[in-house]
Amino acid sequence: MSAPQGSLSLRHYGASHGSHAHEHFQVLLGLDGVLDLEVQGRGRRIAAGQGCVIAPGDHHDFESREGSRCIVLDTPHTAWARCAYDPAHTAQAIALGHYLAHALQQRGSLAQHYGPALLLEAWAPPQAASSRYQRPIHWKQLATWTQQRLHEPLSVAQLAAQVFLSPTQFAARCRRETGLSVMQWLRRQRLALALQLRGRGMSVADTALHCGYHSPSALTAALRRQSGEST
Repeated sequence: MSAPQGSLSLRHYGASHGSHAHEHFQVLLGLDGVLDLEVQGRGRRIAAGQGCVIAPGDHHDFESREGSRCIVLDTPHTAWARCAYDPAHTAQAIALGHYLAHALQQRGSLAQHYGPALLLEAWAPPQAASSRYQRPIHWKQLATWTQQRLHEPLSVAQLAAQVFLSPTQFAARCRRETGLSVMQWLRRQRLALALQLRGRGMSVADTALHCGYHSPSALTAALRRQSGEST
């Protein structure tokens, strides 16, 4: 099953902008302040740690006198029809919301891509467990993120965190889906970037530094091995 699509954002609410409706589900998680909400003529209040699912077509209006901050997901995924707010089922969704609020503000974070699926997984009641799915790892996006940070020491745990898996789960998925161990996959990203930078004319010393090789000679040896494997 494909991951649910949607747009995840961190929003600040104040004065009302008037009643409106969407053709998609809108999911709100309160982080700070109190948000007064009216849905189809019925009032409710979202304080910090509370949530709400607004169905497609439901007219609603928001107002917060003192200001409110919420995680908001706009999504067409029909599984949200089974996910009415219930504090007994959404404790982990609230904790996840605070994490996503932080992650969404970080440059290069994969939270926007994985956040909607994680939020649904955390929010779904127990009876919906059978409809849950294994989140796909988008290896190209992870490779891009990794290559931007190869000058830093990267661990299995850091890579796993980017796709919201434990190090053990990530290592198993990496082996199964790429045929490589995590360290082999990481070396492949290092070498791919090195070849790209050398092709642009960057010096061996600068390329080694940029790609996380211990020395220019280590890079030279890696390039020589790659050349031998390619012939």
